[in-house]
Amino acid sequence: MLLSCPICEEWTIYSVCNDCRKIRHYMSIYSKDRVIEILDSILSRQEDKQENKIKLEICKEIENKEDALNAKSQLMSELKETIQTRSKTEKKKK
Repeated sequence: MLLSCPICEEWTIYSVCNDCRKIRHYMSIYSKDRVIEILDSILSRQEDKQENKIKLEICKEIENKEDALNAKSQLMSELKETIQTRSKTEKKKK
């Protein structure tokens, strides 16, 4: 008979799957609070680090947009130059 693990909701033949049993074992050794503290310190970002990450991502986005604008601006300049050159060539032919 298959059961759903109450922690991770994976299917198992036991009341708790092997991975969650391992977590439960750590909690019995170190205490639930200590395991949560360790998980929080390792897996969660602190607020100042979150802000740094957000600023970094915003700066990258700004740089990408500036690069795209510069590329478009350069293309527009090249097109203008081509049009002016063709216009001068056509005037000389007349």
